[in-house]
Amino acid sequence: MTAPYDLNLKHLRALPLIADLGSVSGAAQTVGLSQPALTQGIAKLEAQFATALFERRPHGVEPTPSGKRVLDRVRRAMQRFRQAVRVGARRSRGPSLPENRLTNTQVKAFLSLADAGSFVGAASAVGLTEPAVHRAVRELEELCGASFVERRGRGVGLTDSGRRLANGFTLAISELTAALEESAPRTGRLAIGAMALSRSELIPATLARLSEVAPDAAIDIVEGSLAELVEFLRGGTIDIIIGALREHAPADLHQETLLIDRLTVIGRTGHPLANAHAGMAELARFPWIVARRASPLLERWQSLFDEAGIARPRAPIQCGSVTTIRGLLVRSDFLTLLSRDQVRVEIAAGLLMAIPTNVPDTMRTIGAITRRDWYPTALQQKFLELLREEAAGELK
Repeated sequence: MTAPYDLNLKHLRALPLIADLGSVSGAAQTVGLSQPALTQGIAKLEAQFATALFERRPHGVEPTPSGKRVLDRVRRAMQRFRQAVRVGARRSRGPSLPENRLTNTQVKAFLSLADAGSFVGAASAVGLTEPAVHRAVRELEELCGASFVERRGRGVGLTDSGRRLANGFTLAISELTAALEESAPRTGRLAIGAMALSRSELIPATLARLSEVAPDAAIDIVEGSLAELVEFLRGGTIDIIIGALREHAPADLHQETLLIDRLTVIGRTGHPLANAHAGMAELARFPWIVARRASPLLERWQSLFDEAGIARPRAPIQCGSVTTIRGLLVRSDFLTLLSRDQVRVEIAAGLLMAIPTNVPDTMRTIGAITRRDWYPTALQQKFLELLREEAAGELK
């Protein structure tokens, strides 16, 4: 499959112009290319996208149906590049339209430098010489009229402007990746952020169904807390986060409720409280495993004891791994607050149990978090549809 860095940015910039003008010659003149050169460039792009982008009509050229989908993505990518090179730049020092002089070599070299933290590492990652990476970054700084790199010990780091540039470039490359996938809906890429202690059945069940309709799709699952995952989401590295929703979402993110998860007190079979109907005072006599800092689950656990006027019990272990929590519970008198579904296998095997208690089941909202400006591919949209269906099925 063609990589986004293989696409010629100058030819890509011409595609929306061709669609708007209905003319290859008019677009060629605007971008400073000859008509034969642009025609040849379009042919190469069509080969890379594996689809015809335009068709001739009596009044000019029009995008094909698949070409329209690609063009939507290309427009978004060009807008991302345009915003990226202008953010934080001192305009008096650079050209008026820096995005028109941007090259994929510069983008690739700069993102590799941002990831590697050194010119040597960046050069090795992209297959360029170290002087070539230096030159590409220097050209970017001259183009934008800003400093993007600064020395840090033996390596280099990005300035604030550099970090914004890298974020914008990453989002633009994500759009080009999506453009390449639009003509191959049964393949494509989906990156999911799975929050710690999220619903254990929802993602596996959804992906099992997705694999039936898109067997060649590449799925990447990244586990972590919201604080760890949200910057990956904003930067376009992951597409969607699944887990417990916050009461108030940041302005740039969208939260969609999928289902309400019920939490209960879980301990080992044979726990000292196994045959009791424990109140808050009894529960407070035992050590607890709690969720990591600044999580809704931890806040829910804390509020149980605070509202009952009982001092919070010892909680020496903070953990976000359900696997680790299950292993600890089976071997000790620890208690924790979990969904029964998350330990369904252990309960069925007689290893763990829901502790009888007069504490009401607490509830948390499980949902999907995306960027407000996210434009899902056909594959990503299908995942969302299946995710909603699975969540609706669990609510019945």
